[in-house]
Amino acid sequence: MFYIQGLSQEITDRVRATRQSPGYGHPIYEETASATGPCRACLQPFRVGGESRLLFTYRPPAGRDTVTAPGPVFIHATACEQYQGHSFPDGLADFSLLLEGWAADNILPIAKRTTGRDAGLVLAEIFANPAVEYVYVRHGEAGCHIARVDRASLG
Repeated sequence: MFYIQGLSQEITDRVRATRQSPGYGHPIYEETASATGPCRACLQPFRVGGESRLLFTYRPPAGRDTVTAPGPVFIHATACEQYQGHSFPDGLADFSLLLEGWAADNILPIAKRTTGRDAGLVLAEIFANPAVEYVYVRHGEAGCHIARVDRASLG
């Protein structure tokens, strides 16, 4: 069982209000969606030519012994709701994905390519490795951060 979430409402609200990248202060860039994305908050694809999106630098949070790299991410220019759930979002079904299973001490014991349609099965396989603490979902072509997936307790 797992728990997946998009960028927090706090982060996305701050980006929209300040027009700056969190943690860096770099200016954000606004454009009409020229590709499907997805939005890193609601985890839904953008409507190409029909929605404005914000591009900014984001560094996923990490544990004390883990180093993560910053990269570009997009969110809707207008407010949207953070995705949180125990199932893989339908909006990511058609995306090519890279699932990285991270362990302590910045070790990456397993990474698998898949599509959003099969992500639930691949997540189960990755979390079967007891060393894996969490999974980063990355865009399978661009490599940028999409979401974080944590183990979920059964209780």
